[in-house]
Amino acid sequence: MRKISLKLKLTLLYTFFMLLLTCAALAILFSLSTREVLSSTQSRLEKRVQEGVENIELRSGEIRIDTDFYSVDHGIYLSLYDSDMYFMYGRVPHGFGSQPEISDGEMRTIRDGSMEWYVYDMSYRLADDRTVYIRGVTSVTDAEESFTVTIRFALILLPLMVLATAVTGYRFTRRTLTPVRKITDTVREIRSDADLSRRIGLAEPGNKQRDEIYTLAGTFDEMLAELEEVLKREQQFTSDASHELRTPVSVILAQCDAMLTDGTLTEEQRDQIALIRRKAKSMSDMISQLLFLSRADQGRQPLHREQIDLSELTEMVLEDQQMLADADGRGIRIEGRMSPEIFADVDETLYIRLLANLISNAVRYSSENGTVEVSLEKNGGEIIGSVRDFGEGIPAEALPHIWERFYRADSSRTEGSYSGLGLSMVKWIVQAHGGDISVESTEGEGSVFTFHFPAQEK
Repeated sequence: MRKISLKLKLTLLYTFFMLLLTCAALAILFSLSTREVLSSTQSRLEKRVQEGVENIELRSGEIRIDTDFYSVDHGIYLSLYDSDMYFMYGRVPHGFGSQPEISDGEMRTIRDGSMEWYVYDMSYRLADDRTVYIRGVTSVTDAEESFTVTIRFALILLPLMVLATAVTGYRFTRRTLTPVRKITDTVREIRSDADLSRRIGLAEPGNKQRDEIYTLAGTFDEMLAELEEVLKREQQFTSDASHELRTPVSVILAQCDAMLTDGTLTEEQRDQIALIRRKAKSMSDMISQLLFLSRADQGRQPLHREQIDLSELTEMVLEDQQMLADADGRGIRIEGRMSPEIFADVDETLYIRLLANLISNAVRYSSENGTVEVSLEKNGGEIIGSVRDFGEGIPAEALPHIWERFYRADSSRTEGSYSGLGLSMVKWIVQAHGGDISVESTEGEGSVFTFHFPAQEK
């Protein structure tokens, strides 16, 4: 299941609470408004009845009614009754068929079928001996329905409000988290190309943003600057130390070679000197590799590209490696399957080092009388090469680390000239030629290293 992004989580949370708050506010508002509407309807009814008195007068013993008495204002109907509940003047709303008894000064709710009505009666003395009653009637149902329309309108607007809230929240969240995305992208780029000179650049002097995320970005930039400086010092130390060690190691090798020519040495002394020479040679190879990687790290390792027939060059490397394998005495056979006339612009020396490192590794970890297979082919505009062995294989947990310097999948194996730098050199050489390299391995069955880089037509 795909994980929900932080942007979406914050947007959903923001929208949920806004929806909850809006619904609660509307519920309270509607509850109060319903009471207010009904209370307002009662007040208008009572006022209209009181105003109706002004439209009634007694002339020469006869009741005169002004035309305003018959008008319907805010759905309120007025009617005039005598003391015997005899209808005299006015209007009665349609649907109000009941004739409740007079109740002077009392606001009543009368249900008539499916309708509810407010009825308010008020007595009015026209003369000492004559009293009439003014009745006002208005529909409670119509008042509630008019408010229902308002509620429906609000319910229509509510989804639009939620949508607007979600969109606004998402845009606001996305804008707020943009620096986080930039931090993430920068870290990924640094991981992919190991370039510590990259910076997030959010906390630059001209940037007016000063919130916590921008402060975090500035802290990251400071940390990257410190790491870059530490790495440069480490690279410089490696380069300086390697240079300083080359001379004494060369002297040791020269002295060992000179001593081995002395015919007065005993066999035991020769063996001891030979051992010193082998260890010094291993040290010399390691120093050479460290110098190579140091120059590569500092961008000072040049590539002398030229158009080369890789098929022919690979055959030559295989012959040299077979001689070394034969000298080892373990019966390892190196077999090659190369397509003819594969040309590419490569650095010949570096390509030889690339192939020699891969083959020597394969020979080292192959079983006695085993086979190492080397293939080279062209597929479209790409050259694909591989080196396969059928030895002990590489543990799955070690595969992500084999390109690291000085890493050994089997730390107990320290014999020979294996320094743990060869695969780091191989990866740099392939990438420097615009290609890439990968490995597949199964314990007990062997490993296959596959590299590819652009081809060059003849």
